[in-house]
Amino acid sequence: MAFGAAYPGKIVPIDLAGLGGPLLCQKDAFLCAAFGTRVAAAFHKKIGTGLFGGEGFVLQKLEGDGLAFLHAGGTIIEKRLTGGKLRVDTGCLVAFEADIDYSIERAGNLKSMLFGGEGLFLATLQGHGRVWLQSLPFSRMADRILENAPSQGGKQTGEGSLLGSAVSLLQRR
Repeated sequence: MAFGAAYPGKIVPIDLAGLGGPLLCQKDAFLCAAFGTRVAAAFHKKIGTGLFGGEGFVLQKLEGDGLAFLHAGGTIIEKRLTGGKLRVDTGCLVAFEADIDYSIERAGNLKSMLFGGEGLFLATLQGHGRVWLQSLPFSRMADRILENAPSQGGKQTGEGSLLGSAVSLLQRR
């Protein structure tokens, strides 16, 4: 059996039996799981989190005792929280254990919100448990591809071979 995701990234297996409770993940992170895994919708109770959290009001809730496979863009980083507070870009959050308190906060003052490059809001995670983060959310990857596409004004970097340069010249004519 084989499975894959809709865009490049990493696939990480998570043993749900070892978590001791449900796992909450962004709606497009879940790929598949072993028999006996229950997948349900988890709704945000805080209106600000739902409106500005990047994932809306709905996350996926995974419960069971087998392996679940999640997908994310770029590199996946597992972070263990031990009572501290973690603030991340809302698009970089992949999954977190259900004991973690999740909310959305404004990203600093007006100047940093407009010119900081991180967006208007940050996801804030507090408590004890594990959090999985991605380095390159699909929306950010798509933006980078579009801004570098020759049809959008980007420059073609070529494949580095003489043949690639010759083909490019012929295509421009």
